[in-house]
Amino acid sequence: MVRLPLTPAEVERGQRLGALLRRARGDRSMLETALAARVSPETLRKIESGRVATPAFSTIAAIADVLGLSLDTVWTEINQPERAAVPVGSGRHNRERLTS
Repeated sequence: MVRLPLTPAEVERGQRLGALLRRARGDRSMLETALAARVSPETLRKIESGRVATPAFSTIAAIADVLGLSLDTVWTEINQPERAAVPVGSGRHNRERLTS
């Protein structure tokens, strides 16, 4: 099976996911969190560092549950609008308005 390279947007979402999980974990150890979520500490480390940008849904659901995060919160946090980084009046913004 050939795995396609991640898009820049997927990489960015993975980084936001990792940052969210690190913040939510706080002072709790990575080992304790991983074991409670029934994932390996290495998996959690890779997700938190952004090295696994597209983890399985069940993995994220288990970690979020242990950290007390709702899946709605996770979804909202990792899918922040990309257009916020695009300056007002840019060509991309105008094209979106025309096609919407």
